[in-house]
Amino acid sequence: MNSLVVGLLIAAGVIFALYLLIFVIFGLRVISSDQVAVVEKWWSFKGSLKDSIIALNGEAGYSPNLLRGGIHFKSALMFKIHKYPLITIPQGQIAYIFARDGKPLAPIQTLGKVIPEANNFQDVTGFLKNGGQRGPQRGILREGTYAINLAQFIVITPGEIKAIFNSSKGERMELVSMQKTLLERNAFSPVIIMSNGGEASDIMGIVTVHDGLSLQDGEIIAPYVGEEHASFQDPEKFLEVNGRRGKQIQVLTDGTYYINRLFATVEFRPKTVVPIGFVGVVVSFFGKEGVDTTGSDYKHGELVGEGCKGVLERPLMPGKYAFNTDAGKVVLVPTINIILKWNKEEIGSHKYDENLTEVDIITKDAFEPSLPLSVVMHIDYKQAPWVIQRFGDINMLVNQSLDPLVSAYFKDIAQTKTLIELIQERSEIRERALSEMKEKFAKYNLQLEEVLIGTPKSPVEDVQIENILTQLRERQIAEEKKVTYQKQQSAAESEKSLREAEAIAEQQSFLTKSKIQIDIERNSGAALASKAEQEATQIVALAKANSSRITLEGEAEASKESNVGLAKARAIEAQVKAYGGAEFRIVQEVTDKLSDAIKNAKVDIVPKTVVNMGGSDKDSTGSSSTILDTLLKFITLEKLGVKVSDSNEVSLELVAPTIEKAADMNVK
Repeated sequence: MNSLVVGLLIAAGVIFALYLLIFVIFGLRVISSDQVAVVEKWWSFKGSLKDSIIALNGEAGYSPNLLRGGIHFKSALMFKIHKYPLITIPQGQIAYIFARDGKPLAPIQTLGKVIPEANNFQDVTGFLKNGGQRGPQRGILREGTYAINLAQFIVITPGEIKAIFNSSKGERMELVSMQKTLLERNAFSPVIIMSNGGEASDIMGIVTVHDGLSLQDGEIIAPYVGEEHASFQDPEKFLEVNGRRGKQIQVLTDGTYYINRLFATVEFRPKTVVPIGFVGVVVSFFGKEGVDTTGSDYKHGELVGEGCKGVLERPLMPGKYAFNTDAGKVVLVPTINIILKWNKEEIGSHKYDENLTEVDIITKDAFEPSLPLSVVMHIDYKQAPWVIQRFGDINMLVNQSLDPLVSAYFKDIAQTKTLIELIQERSEIRERALSEMKEKFAKYNLQLEEVLIGTPKSPVEDVQIENILTQLRERQIAEEKKVTYQKQQSAAESEKSLREAEAIAEQQSFLTKSKIQIDIERNSGAALASKAEQEATQIVALAKANSSRITLEGEAEASKESNVGLAKARAIEAQVKAYGGAEFRIVQEVTDKLSDAIKNAKVDIVPKTVVNMGGSDKDSTGSSSTILDTLLKFITLEKLGVKVSDSNEVSLELVAPTIEKAADMNVK
């Protein structure tokens, strides 16, 4: 039993001796590939450090160089090894560095300058030998893995403070306070100004720099120093171009910015929007002293150019602007028509007339109504800076200038008009007011478009004005009735015309047919007339031909008869001469005619029984004749108008007609 214990003790001693030999005396150290180690020297023949932490020259203290992955021999009798994982910064995150050793900061500095030779704080020797400064650094660590000496550089992340603490609790508390400040500023994430749906975002970043030279006397905004500093992401470049601490005139717009929030803080503000129908007059708090552009005759103030303090002569047109509202303000001025209503019951959306009420007037006939008014005006966008420079804003313009001007004008007008005239002559008053007040508004760089006058209102207890208005309304109603009746009469006449037109339309087919039939008849009549004319012409021609023929035949017949008559006359004349006279010839002819007539008539002239009274007579020819024969001869001659005793001879011309009459009588 004793031998076993002794054996174990001997083995343990051997192991302990080997441990001392390997790990303490020879200092075997194994460091994995994802680790680094800081070497701390316990003692050195070169002595210890006095005012620094990092032993650059082999003094006792922290070595500037790290032990990387592998096997190393560092005797525990001289060295202490601080082993830890590599520093990894996730994507989209920022880590801050606090340097323990280096030169002290200058009075104008709040952060240590960036040393490019330090290789993102991985080269302590390069940092210290090239002027690296202790304290919080301007440089930051972005996403990636770094081999950083935590004895020299303390890495502050959102979740932890990575360092080798061998100091008092005060240092740790200071670093915790620094971490808390960074968390409040959301400093471990980049500044992101996100666009919205492909359009420009409605926010911007106002930057305040906390390092560098102070602002010049009288300035409240740091001037623009160009883009070399990559929107404040390169602090060293910003300071090289004389960038100054304080509010910056330059703002951040859409994008992602890796800015050291110990160097510069960012405040998000909405962009300035100038809507359609407005312009933005810029009142700049920043810039140099400008030259007045209003001219020597203008005594109300100055307008200046771009980059100068004061009211800028050029306004902002409708749009969205990343305007630094710490460096100035934008006063919106409407360029559309502005309607100002002197009526306490109506307020426009722009609220410029919220303090306006009806104008209290006194008429010529001592009525005291209140008169509601409306004024339409326009501000030329080029004149907008003049208006703002003169009045400050539109509300002051309305309340301090336009209200007294308009009220006084209509008070003066009312004193020259009776209430009835004020109502009935409103159109003329409006035209006059528009003409006269245009000049007054033009003095204020305003364009008056229209003046509208409402109906005078009486106080609550006063009914006299209402009575007058009632009379006017009744009068107008009567006039309207008259017009209505006239319109009704006109409508009735129009309806009558309409009915006639409808009736005509209903009979249109018949009218059309009748018109066509009339045309047909007219054409037929014209054809018949033409035919009749042709026939008449033909008849006339035939008549003329027949007339000519008859005339010729008559003339021939007459010539024939004439010749026959002459021949007969000569024969009769010869017979007369033969008979011994004309009377004898006539008697003979008459007798012959009568005889023929009696003969042809077959009438008994002489009774079949004759009583002869005795005696016998004979005529001159020796023939026997009776008394009756002689009597008949004389009666006949007398009827014929022939007197035998007057002449023994009868002309041939008288005998012929007598013979013809006798013949006619005989026939009858």
